[in-house]
Amino acid sequence: MSKVDPIERATQKKVINLFKEELGYAYLGDWQDRENNSNIEESLMQTYLTKNGCNDILISKAIQKLKDTAYNDNENLYEKNKKVYELLRAGVSVKEDPSKQSETVQLFDWVNFENNDFGVAEEVTYKGHKKKRPDVVIYINGIAVGVLELKRGSVDIGEGIRQNRTNQRPEFIENFFTTMQLVMAGNETEGLRYGCLLYTSDAADEED
Repeated sequence: MSKVDPIERATQKKVINLFKEELGYAYLGDWQDRENNSNIEESLMQTYLTKNGCNDILISKAIQKLKDTAYNDNENLYEKNKKVYELLRAGVSVKEDPSKQSETVQLFDWVNFENNDFGVAEEVTYKGHKKKRPDVVIYINGIAVGVLELKRGSVDIGEGIRQNRTNQRPEFIENFFTTMQLVMAGNETEGLRYGCLLYTSDAADEED
């Protein structure tokens, strides 16, 4: 895997420091060499949900339902992302055992948003059909909700957009984007561009 351009790395460090020092995000680390990176970090989810009173059985079932939704091979990226959003927004309905009523496990606290656990990681190596390494990934309660590709100032911001677009293809790391709510690209001369999903498996890729 290619090394990070030192100029891009300097920009990246500024972005990481913004999240840490001004926005109060926890720094999760440089995950370039970390094994089994995911857009659904189970240990971080477990920590958050335990802190909010969920028992282990409900947590395990809620995480599994989220993963089953996010990684459903029978649906395209748009459909998976939409269904994941519904779980983030409304919660996950699960039963502790068949004899009990369903309970809703809230993955985010939408009422008191400061109660959520905000984190940011950099150089997040992810292995799908191919291995890719998004520059900056934003996590809330262990769920990746934002990804940012950074370029040096002399490189058009469109390169970062195209990189995000390519990464979303099924033959690359589509499943990493099933939880994403913001897809971003930026450099120091043009600033930041953001949107939602830029590619679906049945959409024409006119730029390539």
